[in-house]
Amino acid sequence: MERQSQHFRFSEAPIWEWQRAYYEQVGLQAWEGRQVPQYITSNPLIATAYAEMIFAFLQDLATGGVRQEIVTIVELGAGAGRLAHQVLSKLCELKGLAGIELPAFRYVMTDLAMGNVMGWREHPSMQTYIDQGMLDFARFDAMQDTELNLVVSGLTVKQGDLQQPLVLIANYFFDSIPQELIYISEGQVLECDLHVELPQDANTREPVQMLEQMSLEYTYRTAPEYSTQSYPYSELIALYQAELEDSHILLPSAGLGCLERLGKLSRSGYMLITADKGDHRLEYWKYAEPPEFALHGSFSLSANYHAIQYVLEQQGAKAYFTTHHYKDLNVGMIMMLEETVSYVNTRMAYHRFVERFGPDDFFSLKEWIDPKVHQMELKQLLPFWRLGRYDAEFLMHAFPRFKYLLRDASDEEMLDLQSGIRQMWSSYYIMEHRAQLALISGQLFMEMFMYEDAKPFLEEALTVTSDEDQTTHLYELAVCCYELELEQEALSYARRAVELDPNHQDAIALLHSLE
Repeated sequence: MERQSQHFRFSEAPIWEWQRAYYEQVGLQAWEGRQVPQYITSNPLIATAYAEMIFAFLQDLATGGVRQEIVTIVELGAGAGRLAHQVLSKLCELKGLAGIELPAFRYVMTDLAMGNVMGWREHPSMQTYIDQGMLDFARFDAMQDTELNLVVSGLTVKQGDLQQPLVLIANYFFDSIPQELIYISEGQVLECDLHVELPQDANTREPVQMLEQMSLEYTYRTAPEYSTQSYPYSELIALYQAELEDSHILLPSAGLGCLERLGKLSRSGYMLITADKGDHRLEYWKYAEPPEFALHGSFSLSANYHAIQYVLEQQGAKAYFTTHHYKDLNVGMIMMLEETVSYVNTRMAYHRFVERFGPDDFFSLKEWIDPKVHQMELKQLLPFWRLGRYDAEFLMHAFPRFKYLLRDASDEEMLDLQSGIRQMWSSYYIMEHRAQLALISGQLFMEMFMYEDAKPFLEEALTVTSDEDQTTHLYELAVCCYELELEQEALSYARRAVELDPNHQDAIALLHSLE
C-alpha cells in the first residue's frame, strides 16, 4: 500500500485534529463500549474523594463568612457523565448529613463536542439536579474559549463574573489536549517534530482508523526560542536545562493557557482537582523516552504535572500531590487562592481521601482482588464493596460468588447486602448495563427471600431480556408475585413462562397451583 508522509511540530500535528474529530463524531458512545477508559476516574470512590474535597472547600468558605454567592464547579471534558452524577449525589448526601449552612453550588459539565453536552442535558439521571438548579452544561474548547455559555440557565459566565473561587475538575484532560514536545541534551533545548506516515487514501478514512494506522517517527531541531526571556515558561526551561539530560519533555502549554483563561472568570482564584497518568516529580522526567501513544479509539499521553505544579506555584499557587508514588492515577489538588493556609478543611480532606488512601490505591487493590473474588467469603466481599462505595461494576463482577455464598449467609450479612444494593442504586448513573444490574439485583433479593425488593428489579430487567432468557425471568417474577400474594400477577407471569417453554416443569407446577 502506498503511503504519504509529512513533518509537523508536535503540538500542530494532525493527530490532535483526529482526536477532536473522534469525540465529535462518536459522542457519548466513546464510553458506552468501554473503548475510552473511564472506570478509574469515574468510580464511586474517586467521586467520594472529590465530593469530600469540594464539601470541605464549601465549609472553609462558610467559615470565612462567605455564604451567599454561588460556587461554580466546572468539570473539563466530563466524558460519559458518571463522575459528575456521583459527585453531585455524594455532595448532596454530605450536605444533608452536616445540616449546616453552606454556599450554594452549581456544577457545570463541559466538553468540546456539543452532542455530548446535549446528551447529558437529556440524560434521565441528570434531571433531578437540573430541576434543583445545581447542574448546567456548556460547550468549551480548551484551546481558545474565554467564557462559559450555560445551556440550561442561558447565562454567560465571562471574565470577572464570579465572586467566589472557581472549582475546576480535570480528569484525563491534560494528557488529551495538544502539548509541546522538547528534548534536553547537553544543556540545549531541541524541538521534537513528528514525522507522520499515512496511507495515500487517508483523507477518506475515519479518525479512529487514522490513529490506528499512522506510523510515527521523531525528528529534532534546535529551538532557541524556548530559552529566551520572552518565553512564558523560561524559568521552567532553565530548570530542565540544568537538571535533566537526554530527556523528552511534554510541555502542557495549552493546558496552562486553559487554566489561565478559566481562572480569569473569578475574582477570587480557583481550586483545581485533577487526576491523570503523569508525574509531578522532576526525577520522573530524567532520561525520559519519547512519549508512547495509548490508543483507545482516541489516544492519550502522559501529563507533565511537574511543569503544571512548577509554573502555578511560581504564580502563587499551592500544590498538593501524594508523598508516595502513584501506580496508575496521580491525583492532585492545586489551590490558586489567597491565604491557602486558611483552607484547613480542604487540605485535610485531601490528606484523608487521597494522601492517606486514595483512588489510585483502591484501583491497585481492585485489580488484585477481581481475579480472586471466587476465593472470598462474605466477610471480605461486603467490606471491600463498602470500601468502593458500593460500586456497581464490582457487584456485577462478583455476582456469582455473592449468589453462591447467600445459601449460608447470616441474617446480618443479608441485611448488609440489601442495604448495599439500595445505596448502589441511589447514585447509579444510567448506562448500558442498567438492565443487567437490575437483573442481578433482583436475583440476589430472590436468593434472600426478599421478594418485595426483588420484584421491581426483575420487572425492569424483563423489558430488555432476550427471548431465550425470558422464561427463567418470567418464572422468577411469578414466584415473587406468588410469595407476595399477588395471585393474578403470578398467574399471568406463569402462563407467559409456559407459553414460551411448554416443558418448564417448575413453571407448569406453579401454574397448576394457581389455576
